[in-house]
Amino acid sequence: MKTILDTIIEQKRKEVQLLREKFTYRDFENSPYFDRETYSLRQKIEEQEFGIIAEIKRKSPSAGKINMNINVTDLGTKYAQANVAGISCLTDSTFFGGSTNDLVELRGAVSIPILRKEFIVDEFQLFESKAIGADAILLIAEVLSKEEALHLTIMAQQLGLEVLMECHDRKNLAKINDQVDLIGVNNRNLHLQKTDLSASINLFDFLPNDILCISESGIRDRSDLLHLSKVGYKGALIGESILKMERPSEFIQSINPSKILKVC
Repeated sequence: MKTILDTIIEQKRKEVQLLREKFTYRDFENSPYFDRETYSLRQKIEEQEFGIIAEIKRKSPSAGKINMNINVTDLGTKYAQANVAGISCLTDSTFFGGSTNDLVELRGAVSIPILRKEFIVDEFQLFESKAIGADAILLIAEVLSKEEALHLTIMAQQLGLEVLMECHDRKNLAKINDQVDLIGVNNRNLHLQKTDLSASINLFDFLPNDILCISESGIRDRSDLLHLSKVGYKGALIGESILKMERPSEFIQSINPSKILKVC
C-alpha cells in the first residue's frame, strides 16, 4: 500500500528529471553562492549547550496549512536574533509550500547555518543545494539505500556541505555511515505521519556516541527540550511549535537552550 512518503519520493524523482533537463552541473557551478565558504551547523550546535534549529515551512502533510504567508526574510532575521543554531528551510513546493527561492532569499538575510530540508534522492540536488546557498543538507535513511546514503554523503562533503542523516527507527540505523556530520532522529513516522517523542528517547542508546545527535519533530515546549538534553541529545529541530506562535522569536527565547542545563 502506497504511503504519503512513497508519493513524495515518486514526485521528487520526477522533479529531479525535470531539473536535469533544465540545468547542467556547470549552471550550478557558475552560481554566485557555489564557491562561498559555508557555515558549520555542527560547530554552531557544539558552541551552545543545546542548539535549536528553527524551521521555515508553510504547510505539511501532517499539519496541513501552517502559515502560507510567511515572510522568509523577516522570520529568518527573527530566528537569527533569537540565537538559534541554524535555520531549516523547506524547499519542497508540492507538499510543503516551499521553494528554492525561499532559501536564496534566506541566505541573503542571515549569516548563520541554513539546512536545506528536502527529499534528496540524487546527487544533482546536492549541486543545486550548494548553488542556492545551503550550508547543510538532509539525507533521510528511510528513502535511501546504505550505498546511496554513503555516496550522497561523500559528494555533499566534497562540495563543502555538511550532512544531517535522519532516521526514525532501529532498522534504518545501519544506513548511517561514520562520515555524516550530524544524526537526527525524526519523531515522526514519515509513512504514517504520526509523531511520538519516545522515538528519540528509545533510539538514543543505539546511536553512535561519536557523532552529534539531535531530535526532530513533535517538540512542544521547554520540558521536552530538557528531557531530550538529559537523555543526551545536543540539539533539536523545531518547526510547527514555533511557526504556530504569534511571536515565534519570543517562543524561542522562552525555551532558551542556554538555560536548559542550568536547571538540571
